[in-house]
Amino acid sequence: MQRLYDFIRRHPTAVDTLWAVFLLGISGMSFVSSGVGHGSAAAALLIAVGLSAAVALRRRAPEKTLVLATVLGVAQLVLDVSPNVSDFAMLVSIYTAAAVGERWASRLALAGSLLAAVIAMLRWPDYNDGGDGGSGPGQIIFFAVVMTVPFLLAWVLGDSMRTRRAYFAQLEERAARLEKEREAQAKVAVAAERARIARELHDVVAHNVSVMVVQADGAAYVMDSAPDQAKIALETISMTGRQALAEMRRLLGVLRTGEHREAGEYVPQPDVEQIEELVEQVRTAGLTVDFKIEGTPRPLPSGVELTAYRIVQEALTNTRKHGGPEAGASVRLVYFDDGLGLLVEDDGRGAVHEVYEDGGADGQGHGLIGMRERVGMVGGTLDAGPRPGGGFRISALLPLKPAT
Repeated sequence: MQRLYDFIRRHPTAVDTLWAVFLLGISGMSFVSSGVGHGSAAAALLIAVGLSAAVALRRRAPEKTLVLATVLGVAQLVLDVSPNVSDFAMLVSIYTAAAVGERWASRLALAGSLLAAVIAMLRWPDYNDGGDGGSGPGQIIFFAVVMTVPFLLAWVLGDSMRTRRAYFAQLEERAARLEKEREAQAKVAVAAERARIARELHDVVAHNVSVMVVQADGAAYVMDSAPDQAKIALETISMTGRQALAEMRRLLGVLRTGEHREAGEYVPQPDVEQIEELVEQVRTAGLTVDFKIEGTPRPLPSGVELTAYRIVQEALTNTRKHGGPEAGASVRLVYFDDGLGLLVEDDGRGAVHEVYEDGGADGQGHGLIGMRERVGMVGGTLDAGPRPGGGFRISALLPLKPAT
């Protein structure tokens, strides 16, 4: 049964041709058994052949077959060929035009369905009474209404099929559009997560490695003259390296598990309270840092706390990298009613123009890019550039509510 159904779907014209042959055969048998009524047999046969051809080609050319059926109907009127079995093709043409034809063809089919039976009854008023001439106006109107019903049903069924197909096409288009949107959103989400992991790795690696480099240089400098200080520096290097490895393992663990988490939930996730520990670690590495908190400390959203910590971390890392050996820094945290303010300044040599303006070259400037991305994610503002009198300044304002 499924094979037959598949064959019908793949060869619609062949199926319609079989029905056309069947209709032509039934019409011929009707002519032989009952005659053609009014008109000549040759005209009736030619009209039957034409209407059968309209059935065979209805899906390949619905508009043309409707016009053909209309012309043949007019020919019936002119040649006085009484209604017969072959006129069933008109119902098929009306249905097809309403279902798959152009709009003008559908309107023409509707007009034909309303007028065909009425015109036929006016042309052959004695057709339904056996030709005895006893049909009155009331009977003619009754039969005209009754005969109009099949034509209207054919058009209504065709138009309903058109509406149904249009509805399913709209659903398919919507599903395809939603699928494309989901793919686009997935790509955006992947890019966002990659950027998030890249920022975390940059902050962790850059900060801890810079501390290790400073401590290693110091240990090498005092190795012979002050072995105790060299030992302390080596212990700091060891502790910082272990901390960096632990944080990187946690980040790699997030990547391997593939768990979907909200922004700000990836570990490591330091908070504002750990900024003081960060400053102390930088002081241990040899950088003079003045740290002050203004306002009343209070819990902040996790995204704001992580952003504040990373900004201070990256700013102090940049001071060690670009400020020079005698540079000092200051860190200010200001609690406002509606947000958190950050100000990190140093009195060193500052950074080259390309690093803070153009995003850097050869891997430079990614820290500032990451800062701007972090601040943008929480709806804040960031300003970075040279400080009047020398050095570098980074200021940020992080609101308590994300931007809408």
